[in-house]
Amino acid sequence: MNLRSTFLPLLAGFACTAFAADPSPSEVVHLDHEKVDATWTKGAKLLQTEEFKVMTSHREGPGKVEIHAHDTDIFHIIDGTAEFVTGGTVVDLKTGANGESQGKEITGGETHHLAKGDVIVIPRGIPHWFKEVKGPFLYFVVKVTK
Repeated sequence: MNLRSTFLPLLAGFACTAFAADPSPSEVVHLDHEKVDATWTKGAKLLQTEEFKVMTSHREGPGKVEIHAHDTDIFHIIDGTAEFVTGGTVVDLKTGANGESQGKEITGGETHHLAKGDVIVIPRGIPHWFKEVKGPFLYFVVKVTK
């Protein structure tokens, strides 16, 4: 089974431009590849509903540790590689608004080597961190809120 041929059409069925009105989840919206391609430079929100968000993301380097109290993250890697750490103990954890927390790094977590074509699912409440990125690192993010 080819993940790109099965996962990307699913995302395309839900995708919407950041400048269009967000449809209800029961509507089908198609965003052509040219509009999606234009978002890879910086990343962008493609669609947001009460139940999920679909975004493109672009990384050139590591980031902060994140913990989402309300969202499950689903990443589909389009290009590049990264060392991604999940679980463990968060160093310098700071709790922010809306159940979003960040930290400096993770100790004792599980390291995942992410590469083109991979899909990783991070359930809500699990610390996760891009420890090392060999960029550009491009990936779709689906945040499931229900």
